[in-house]
Amino acid sequence: MCGIVGYVGSKNVVPVVIEGLRRLEYRGYDSAGIAVVNGDQTVQVRRASGKLRNLEDVLSKNPVHGDYGLGHTRWATHGRPTEENAHPHRSSSGRICVVHNGIIENYLELKRELQKEDHQFQSETDTEVVAHLIERHLRRDA
Repeated sequence: MCGIVGYVGSKNVVPVVIEGLRRLEYRGYDSAGIAVVNGDQTVQVRRASGKLRNLEDVLSKNPVHGDYGLGHTRWATHGRPTEENAHPHRSSSGRICVVHNGIIENYLELKRELQKEDHQFQSETDTEVVAHLIERHLRRDA
């Protein structure tokens, strides 16, 4: 089980997403993270293991700003409850960020296939595979 929040609008996304995650923290307390897109379309990610307050501490020391983004609270299923395994997960380029609630049964098979294509993984989770799959298909369609 996980909590997922997204926001697009004219306000700074961080307080909106954090408040949404606060309301959903009961759905996952192993880690939390946020991805924010700023004015120059750069994606910034902040993650922390443990409770949401740990992410808030990270954001107070290393803030991000933007008009849209997403957040996630994690209840670990695949991979240990660490910062590296916290969502959002990025593609190799860093431009695609994904959060997910559920289990991808064939993720190890997909991960091995993507690693043969030189995709570099940063976590032990099944979710990271999705970011790399999207990136692969976007490259093929370009």
